[in-house]
Order: sequence, then C-alpha cells, then structure tokens
Amino acid sequence: MAESKKDYYEILGVPKDADDAAIKKAYRALAKKYHPDTNSGDAVAADKFKQASEAYSVLSDSDKRRQYDQFGSAAFDGSAGAGGFGGFDFGGSDMGDIFGDIFGDMFGGGRARGGASYNGPARGANVRTSIRITFEEAIFGCDKEIEINYKEECNSCHGSGAKAGTTPATCTKCNGKGKIMYTQQSFFGQVQSVQTCPDCNGTGKVIKDKCPDCYGSGYNTKRKKVSVSVPPGIDNGQSVRFAGKGEPGTNGGERGDLLVEVVVSNHPIFKRQDTSIFSTVPISFVNAALGGTIKIKTVDGDMDYEIKSGTQTDTKVRLKGKGVPSLRNRAVRGDHYVTLVVQVPERLTEVQKEALKTFEDVMNGTTDGEKHKKKGIFK
Repeated sequence: MAESKKDYYEILGVPKDADDAAIKKAYRALAKKYHPDTNSGDAVAADKFKQASEAYSVLSDSDKRRQYDQFGSAAFDGSAGAGGFGGFDFGGSDMGDIFGDIFGDMFGGGRARGGASYNGPARGANVRTSIRITFEEAIFGCDKEIEINYKEECNSCHGSGAKAGTTPATCTKCNGKGKIMYTQQSFFGQVQSVQTCPDCNGTGKVIKDKCPDCYGSGYNTKRKKVSVSVPPGIDNGQSVRFAGKGEPGTNGGERGDLLVEVVVSNHPIFKRQDTSIFSTVPISFVNAALGGTIKIKTVDGDMDYEIKSGTQTDTKVRLKGKGVPSLRNRAVRGDHYVTLVVQVPERLTEVQKEALKTFEDVMNGTTDGEKHKKKGIFK
C-alpha cells in the first residue's frame, strides 16, 4: 500500500527535501517543548512527543526514510510490538545525543562528549554598568572616566584561593572532572547526562585551607577607574563593549568584557531619531512676509539661513549633513530637519496696532494712502 497513514514531515514541520540537520533541529525543538518532564500529566503533550519521536526515528535513518518515502508509514506497521511506538528501533539514531542536549538545557548542565574534562579554562563573566552623557557628547563622541568594582588576582595566593603553603585538592566527588554524570529515565530507557559538580563548582579542585586575604576566591575586589571612549553617533540605551575589562576567568581563562550602557540626556531644543535631528525655529511675521536671513541653531553651532518671502508657518527646512554621524561610518552624517513657526506678537503698542490696521486696509484696498502719510505711518 503506497499511501502513507502519517505524514512524518508534517509532524516535524519540515519539507520533504529537508536535510538531516534540519530534521534534527526540528525534532530537538519539538522534543524539548513536549517532553513529559516539562509537561507532567499533559496527555496532549505526551502524544505530540510520541509522534515527533516516531517521525524522527524514521526520517533520521537513511534506509528507513527511503522506505517511508516509497511506502509511507505502512512500511513499518508490521513491526508493531509492545514498545508503544509501533516497534520502532531507536537504537540506530542519535536519540541519546539529542536528549543529552535537551536534559542539559533543562537542568542547567551539559552532556559529556567524548569523555572530555570540564575543568579547563573558562572565560570570565561580563560586567555591566552605565554612564550618562549629553546630547552633544552622543553626537560627537567623548572620553569618560568611570569607576567599577574590579577583581584582581590575590597577591597572597596568586589566584589559587588556597592558603600560602597549601594547594587545592582534587575533588573526590567528580575525581577532578568538574562534572558528575546522572541518569534520567525517559521513554527510551535511561539517558545519561552531566551537571556541574556541586562540591567544586566545576573547577575539579576543593580548597581545604582558604587564603585569609581573599577568603578562597583567588581574587580581591578593588574600586578602579577605567577610561572609556564613547564613539560618535551612539544612541540612548546602546552599549559600548570593552574587551578584557570584565570578571576574571577560571583555570587560566580570559577575562570577560565590560559593557557600558549609554544614557543620553534630553536636549531643550533638539530631538533625535536614528541619524536625523529635529528642531523648531520661530520667525517673526515680518521675516515670514518679506523674507530674509534668520539664525538656526545646530549641533555644529549657529548658522545663517535665507528664507523666502511669504514663508508660511510649519514650513520644513532640511539642513543636509547636519545630523548624527553613522556608527558604521563616521564620515556619513544624517540631516537636520527644521520646522519654521511664524510668531504672532502677544503685546502690541498703540502705534503697532495702528500700523497693522493700516496694513490690513492697504491689503484690502480700502485706505487713503495720503491720509496715512500725514499720520507718519507711511513715508
């Protein structure tokens, strides 16, 4: 019978031409999502886990996959047995490899590979801090000096954590490997996984006589000043990474990094969006009507700008290259967009009021020019 009862490709969510890596990745995600250990008592999850495992056991084996592509799942119905999965043989696939990864993710450990030791050099943790800078400093970059808690190697024990004259002993719980193996019961029997040794915390060594100066940590914490260079174009909330300025590593591992988050203060005039700057500039009614030169504030300083006669309020002006430098290329800058707003005077003298009335009359053609010349309004 050529028709398939179950679509294993659909169960795993992969196309029929998926390679082995894609099939393994899809199954690992489903197994991790629906594993009974993380879905206790959920019958639906258990069924989905069962289906995904059945599909993977076939599609991960080249011979079985070839039979399945030709005959469908019916090719395996005759081998059904008491195993609960239609008699599928999971021994030929890398189920143990996958479940070692899954259990390692769930329980915070990792799976032993090739008997490798886990107490080798380990990189130190990253240190995070923040600094506040001005709007202009974010645009053009700046150098700042900050203080951080910095761990330095203990001068007494030289980083071993053991009292002078003594040495750390090999951990008897893990025999110096830093990891211990434990057995996890699964649908497929017993799966062996590993976790960090709780006695030595993965170092493989136990300190019996701790150094009195560092209390066995191997390091002393000091308040240290560090100079940091903030690049031009940095934006609020972004971080600058400084390699090797973080926590010290273990067993000779390199230091972690220092991550400095930048907090940019608001500016009273300018607003920023990506590499663009926005501002509003007020202009007088006379400037708007007659045109002329106005001053516009930019991050580079004041600049003169010629406006046309009859400029209306909310007119937009683009100042090319007066925005924010690109972090990727400092030679490239964004633009500054200015909105011109015509100001209406709030307080007028009688002479000013009379002049505006006369202006309105002239505009409407309802005034006697000679009369106003006599008043001294028009020359």
